[in-house]
Amino acid sequence: GKHWTVNEVRALIRIWSDKNIQQQLEGTVRNKRIFEQVAARLQKFGIDRDWKQCRTKYKNLKHEYKSIKSAQDSGSTSKSMKFFNELDAILGHSTMEQASKSDN
Repeated sequence: GKHWTVNEVRALIRIWSDKNIQQQLEGTVRNKRIFEQVAARLQKFGIDRDWKQCRTKYKNLKHEYKSIKSAQDSGSTSKSMKFFNELDAILGHSTMEQASKSDN
């Protein structure tokens, strides 16, 4: 798919930081319906992404965040990513118990 712009990612993260969305995402694996909502909200910002693109981007961001987080935990600070702080605000509180529960 076409490359996500900074504004698009920021909008996605803003929606993702909604407690409601987070609870839904944490509570389910079959999340097509949730990402359809996310895509619909992005549409309101004038961002045209389908639910699959949203889910893929979400997974990629989450994966990147987790790999940097674990690098930091092992004392390496060389890795970094653009939206780390925003993601840390969303994921930082829950990664520890999440990590032990599921690692997919």
